[in-house]
Amino acid sequence: MMNITEKSGLILEGGGMRGVFTCGVLDCFMDKGIRFPYTIGVSAGACNGLSYISNQRGRAKFSNINLLEKYNYIGIKYLLKKGNIMDFDLLFHTFPNEIIPYDYEKLANCKEHYEMVTTSCRTGKACYYEEKKDANRVIDIVKASSSLPFVCPITYVDGEPMLDGGIADSIPILRARELGYDNNVVVLTRNKGYRKSEKEIKLASLFYKEYPAMQEAIRQRNKIYNEQINMIEELENAGEIVVIRPQKPIEVGRMERNTKKLLALYEEGYQLAESLF
Repeated sequence: MMNITEKSGLILEGGGMRGVFTCGVLDCFMDKGIRFPYTIGVSAGACNGLSYISNQRGRAKFSNINLLEKYNYIGIKYLLKKGNIMDFDLLFHTFPNEIIPYDYEKLANCKEHYEMVTTSCRTGKACYYEEKKDANRVIDIVKASSSLPFVCPITYVDGEPMLDGGIADSIPILRARELGYDNNVVVLTRNKGYRKSEKEIKLASLFYKEYPAMQEAIRQRNKIYNEQINMIEELENAGEIVVIRPQKPIEVGRMERNTKKLLALYEEGYQLAESLF
């Protein structure tokens, strides 16, 4: 059971299209009127968290399922045409400005804190941004947080080169605790027991020659992720955090385009969140 206090934080993992699980969790929270003093999102978690912070119920689901079905915005054709596996123009400009406009006024007036995580190409370290006033900067940050290595171009925030926040800090529970939020709910997009392979990732030196710190961050990513999961499971076993994760075997890939699978994962997220009340 969740007990929301002034020290409660909500941590949203990424995972590409597996983030529809998080959409379900967040829609349930919005239906129940559940707000956290502090929320932090990474990559897909940052995207979905923005709609939660502005209290736009169903918006993230529409983006991940309905829009995907209509526009098919993921695929090799975008990588070949635009150097990006996803149609970022649609996702970060047309969608928030025209299709279902993002409520920047609600974001600006939101009393809760919301951070998004990126990874600096220069330092290889995680950067944590809270932006509520400047709509263009909000988009720069969430776009950078979602820019997967190798298949998305480098994105700039305040002129600094950035990539996916999950490279340096996939599950930023330590960030939440450092800020004083020690009563946390963590939303994961993988089944319990999942660990990443720690084989060396050799592509980094080919793609990011001018950013040696980013090369090293990519090489260390899976090891750090596994360490974070180990810590989360220890905290969970000790009763110090609540973890919401898929219980059924995951059938959704990072770049999944099967909307039936996506809808099923969304519904599982909603139901598991509802079971906490």
